Amino acid sequence: MAVYTEVSDEELAAFVASYDIGQVLSVKGIAEGVENSNFMLHTERGHYILTLYEKRVREADLPFFLGLMEHLAARGLICPQPVRRMTGETLGRLAGRPAAIVTFLDGVSVKRPTAAHCGEVGRALAALHQAGADFALARPNNLSLASWRQLFEQAGEGAERVASGLTARTLDLIGALEANWPADLPQGVIHADLFPDNVFFLGPRLSGLIDFYFACTDAFAYDLAICLNAWCFEADNSFNVTKGRAMIGGYETVRSLTDREVEALPVLCRGAALRFMLTRLVDWLNVPPGALVKPKDPLEYDRRLGFHRHVTDARDYGLAR
Repeated sequence: MAVYTEVSDEELAAFVASYDIGQVLSVKGIAEGVENSNFMLHTERGHYILTLYEKRVREADLPFFLGLMEHLAARGLICPQPVRRMTGETLGRLAGRPAAIVTFLDGVSVKRPTAAHCGEVGRALAALHQAGADFALARPNNLSLASWRQLFEQAGEGAERVASGLTARTLDLIGALEANWPADLPQGVIHADLFPDNVFFLGPRLSGLIDFYFACTDAFAYDLAICLNAWCFEADNSFNVTKGRAMIGGYETVRSLTDREVEALPVLCRGAALRFMLTRLVDWLNVPPGALVKPKDPLEYDRRLGFHRHVTDARDYGLAR
């Protein structure tokens, strides 16, 4: 989440008037993240999140994202629900951008996840995969293997300014992944961005999942690989196998991994780490002037790749069986 587009009071009042949620009492920009412009919106009917869609989010994909949230919520997953306008639509336009309002979830994201948090996330991720099984729409993962070489080309010579040697080791890894990426794994709707700031807790209990704007159709085990990267490394970029064991174990209490998924997990973890290194690198080198946004360090994931390059067995991530 971030703020790229400013909204005038008059524009906001006119937009909110198209919903049955009362008048605006307050609005505040949310600075975290790098994708869309987000605001905490307080009206006479309660608290909401207002999102203006920017950057990599294509307007044609928005029915998938908004429909998915409604679908998952109807099947018991705790996630934001799009608020429908008085015309029945979930999508409008504000300040020249596609925009939507979704319900607000109680809870806080954890800054230092424990193994217990990781177990909760594993269970929620598997529940999401199951709840999305009968979702009628599909969306390709536009940030998967086929896009990684092109993404790195966008960084150009800037990669070497970020870190010496980054170009050579990244191109070597892209080539290796292109040659060894697993096919025919179980797939369906995945979240694809379930980082700690996209998961809320109330005490030890997971209270909701947010930010579905990278959701797509891809391998379930790739989604798990993203979460292992996001949740199970410590501040020094060492992998915490206890957290990994809790996450994989939590996942398998809801959905068992197939033998093929287990075999593919090391390659998927490398790919997941590379994907976030690449998008962070491009964002790091292309922050819009004046944007209320703090880009994330791409080298965090370059360092994690140092661990993944030496993994050959899913047991190194904590698989217990």
